Amino acid sequence: MSGESIRLTLPDGSVRELPRGTTARELAQSIGAGLARAALAARVDGAVRDLDRPIEADADVAIITDRDPAALELLRHSSAHILATAVRELFPGAGIGFGPPIEDGFYYDFQVERPFTPEDLERIERKMTEVAERDYPFRREVVDRAEANRRFADDPLKLERIGELGDDETISVYTDGPFVDLCRGPHIPSTGRLRHFKLLNAAGAYWRGDEHRQMLQRIYGTAWFRQEDLDAYLHRLEEARRRDHRVLGRQLDLFSIQEIVGPGLVFWHPKGAIVKWLLSRAVEDDNVASGYELVYTPNITREELFRISGHLPLYEANQYPPMAAGHEESEDVRYRAKPMNCPMHCLIYRTQQRSYRDLPLRLSEVANVYRNERSGVLHGLLRVRGLCMDDAHIFCTMDQVEDEIFLCLDQVNRLVKETFGFELDFEVSTRPPERLGDDATWDRAEAMLQSALTRKGIAFRVDEGGGAFYGPKIDIKFRDAIGRLWQGPTIQLDFQLPERFELEYTGADNQPHRPVMIHRAIYGTLERFIGNLIEHFAGAFPVWLAPEQVRVIPISAEQNAYGAGVAARLKAAGIRVHVDDRNETLNYRIRDAETHKVPYMAVLGQREAAADSLALRARGAGKKQEVMAVDALIARVRDEVRQRTL
Repeated sequence: MSGESIRLTLPDGSVRELPRGTTARELAQSIGAGLARAALAARVDGAVRDLDRPIEADADVAIITDRDPAALELLRHSSAHILATAVRELFPGAGIGFGPPIEDGFYYDFQVERPFTPEDLERIERKMTEVAERDYPFRREVVDRAEANRRFADDPLKLERIGELGDDETISVYTDGPFVDLCRGPHIPSTGRLRHFKLLNAAGAYWRGDEHRQMLQRIYGTAWFRQEDLDAYLHRLEEARRRDHRVLGRQLDLFSIQEIVGPGLVFWHPKGAIVKWLLSRAVEDDNVASGYELVYTPNITREELFRISGHLPLYEANQYPPMAAGHEESEDVRYRAKPMNCPMHCLIYRTQQRSYRDLPLRLSEVANVYRNERSGVLHGLLRVRGLCMDDAHIFCTMDQVEDEIFLCLDQVNRLVKETFGFELDFEVSTRPPERLGDDATWDRAEAMLQSALTRKGIAFRVDEGGGAFYGPKIDIKFRDAIGRLWQGPTIQLDFQLPERFELEYTGADNQPHRPVMIHRAIYGTLERFIGNLIEHFAGAFPVWLAPEQVRVIPISAEQNAYGAGVAARLKAAGIRVHVDDRNETLNYRIRDAETHKVPYMAVLGQREAAADSLALRARGAGKKQEVMAVDALIARVRDEVRQRTL
């Protein structure tokens, strides 16, 4: 019997004995008709597989329905194939690139003669509906290399991918109706399972992400199992568009990126500079109160520094090419713009002999660094080439590591969670494939980070391979007003740079010892953090952070002198204020203040001038006005600033 049957263990622990070669679909049918109708795929010994793929040996099997966490990825992967099926019907000569599922959706790359237009996307979406209604089954077939080359002879993109496959790799193709694709799978049972989807946009994308290769056309879409989920997602997209920091940055006159200087290099306009300065001051004030010492270091250095640190060659792809040396240097000396501050802080550490009594030594620097990011990944403030980091490096003994990590976590809690109300999400990112140091050192460093979070009572995930080349790190993400996660603070544990820079301290035993180094940034980079804040608040910054806190609006020219006096009193109290006494209607000036998202408008008429008062309009309160004394407004704003009220 054992040669003809297999034992399939279900999630509830029950066992079904069925013929060898039974499919997951047949297993589901044996359990019940309802499960068979809902089945999308199966998890066999932990691996997700197609519903009709035979099971040849004893296994743990779970039937995947739309309630399973893996279901959406299956649906979206299959949606990409349905998209390609539709494109091939409408554009028969289209070359087929890659079509993976991604977070919240899918995309597919096509080689076509011209970019897709919005009208093309509408046609393709209608054709996708037709393909879904035809309910083509997804059929998997294993082929050899010769057969794969024959099937895709007219598609050089697929032939290139086939040529890269190893001799021992299984080559599988999937067919749905007229469309055949090179794919590992798995997929939903048939195209008819796709009911709720939307094509979002098309954009150019280089083949294999290489700007030296041909430009393809990428179509993005999203797919869900329920219409209400699709509607909610499209609403979130619309809300994200409304909050786009690039649009709001122009509207609020916060920053610009100018082609004559180069992409990814930010001009902070006066209002944006105020926001950046306030955030810098907040973190520097907290650093000083927490026992850090402020330092400033050069923006360029001889590249030998990065050879010592290990950044060359492990980080060279992200660094700008070397510059010629000055006239006083020998011709073989080259300089580089610094991509980070840690080697500089190591040099400050070793300028003098350190004792265990000097540790921990906490050095902090809000500094500009430069990274040679690919032009294709640059995105407003969220991905730039010129970055301002709220950087700090802590040099401590092994026994002090946990307390210093606690200090960093407490700063994150104060400056990110409490100040802005963000929910925080924690990951421990472990050793990457290319790294410095031996596995025993990495084991110790990773265990120390996990232990610190556990003792703090903080839940975390593990991001395998996500660490820096010199050490593991705690990556902290925060969730914004519409539920998106953003990368923010990071705390990194480093045993490598102290070794490479031969850093020492004299211990209580009067012997030399290596310090441990902790790299940490609270905001991450000020550019990305401010971009996140713009989108989180939809440009309506809290009073303490608003570039303009109060706009004074005299109703007529007769109140202009009183308005100037009110503004002077507010300014003397440290309040950022602007007087709008333009020769425009009152409604126009009020709308302008609303457009610029000013927290408070002080409207001044004849009555207010006579009573040394103002009619206060608060942002978001509509036409509601509150008459108050000027000193009362000063007290109110100063209190909100002091408490950093949201």
